[in-house]
Amino acid sequence: MALRTANIIGSGPNGLAAAITLAQRGVAVTVYERNARIGGACSTGEVTLLGFHHDLGSSVYPLGVCSPFFTTLPLAEHGLRWIEPEAPLAHPLDDGSALTLEHSLEGTAEQLGAHDARAWRTLLASTVRDWTKVVEDAMRPLLSVPRHPAALATFGVAAMMPAQALARSVFQGDRARTLFAGCAAHSVLPLTRMASSAPGLLLAAAAHATGWPIVAGGAQALSAALASYLKSLGGTILCEAEVNDLSQLESSDVTLFDTSVEALTRIAGDTLSASYVARLKSFRRGPGIFKLDWALSAPIPWRSAECGRAATVHLGGSLEEIAASEAAMFYGRSCEKPFVLLVQPSLFDTSRAPEGKHTAWAYCHVPNGSDVDMTAVIEAQVERFAPGFREVVLARRASNAAALEAWNPNLVGGDVSGGAMTLSGLIARPTMRLYRTSSARVYLCSSSTPPGGGVHGMCGHGAALAVLEDFTL
Repeated sequence: MALRTANIIGSGPNGLAAAITLAQRGVAVTVYERNARIGGACSTGEVTLLGFHHDLGSSVYPLGVCSPFFTTLPLAEHGLRWIEPEAPLAHPLDDGSALTLEHSLEGTAEQLGAHDARAWRTLLASTVRDWTKVVEDAMRPLLSVPRHPAALATFGVAAMMPAQALARSVFQGDRARTLFAGCAAHSVLPLTRMASSAPGLLLAAAAHATGWPIVAGGAQALSAALASYLKSLGGTILCEAEVNDLSQLESSDVTLFDTSVEALTRIAGDTLSASYVARLKSFRRGPGIFKLDWALSAPIPWRSAECGRAATVHLGGSLEEIAASEAAMFYGRSCEKPFVLLVQPSLFDTSRAPEGKHTAWAYCHVPNGSDVDMTAVIEAQVERFAPGFREVVLARRASNAAALEAWNPNLVGGDVSGGAMTLSGLIARPTMRLYRTSSARVYLCSSSTPPGGGVHGMCGHGAALAVLEDFTL
């Protein structure tokens, strides 16, 4: 059957990536977005005070700047400009110092002592050297045949280990262990879980290979560039077009869902088999987040000036503290000293706030669906490393898991990864069908498909390739 038309539900980066992939092959594509603005969690808004522009979801894009799909697109011609901070990451410590993940492998290693400097180089050098090959394979379905088996195998041996075990076995000192633990916590898994090392290794290598950039003007500018390119290919985007049933859509050959599996089940309804729906219900949700957005009168007063060189700051005093935090949230418990991910984009992009003022945001992981207010706990963690922080806060907005889901229904229970990033949850994501469903005309293209969470467009691109494989153009 020839493929001529496609509908996409949702205009997040994966929905737009799927639409672009199909439009590049001459398919007439229409994207339906329930909100007044495109982008989903890749968007920007004034949510505290006028003139303070906050990224509402994602903000830093180590996997976006190196995405095997995004890098093929002329996004600079459509307004995208990456801003690379002086250092990709800072991680302050209780003694008043801070570790930095530098662009240079050597610059990072020299902070760690002789033994751990050698260990850092040994652990990451081959991945950095083969970065393009590793990323190309790591951002495809886990069970697909690797295109660069030697490069992936070298990465994969360490990546499959639990992060806590890897850190303890490779590094002797607390500094290296802490720096790696913060990177590994992006897995949103207990650091004792198999493959929790993979995100840590990938993100650390990304810092040395392609960086951890933000987008000039905010996350919305990335979505706008993708949308602009799609329109140049003839694609259509309809905003304020909420879809509750497939009958609302114009007739098309296929429909792709950049949504949660719950929304897929609800909207696609009787087009899906009962057995497939049952398998979707067994797909495990990941933990949620509690997020704070701040309008600031001045930069965050970090005790260590090194923290001002990075847009991204990890707050967690040690490997043990970070591991305890991530285990607690995964198993449904609260934590008084949570690992906090903080971003301060206005230090590097003055368009984010009025002159002399700043924006920042932070979140910690919480049990899925948690309604616990973590404001005081998160701000205590910031004060721990930046005494006087609360004195520069002009306004704040707090978003618990329920508020995040109300804003974006794809963030079920506050889960920003589209489902747990466990090893089994990556192999069968959300089922062994991956992008395909039980209906030949319905596909899933959200972060609930491989390779999972993050802003890189590879879920949407992979789903569109599956569509093109199934249809004859």
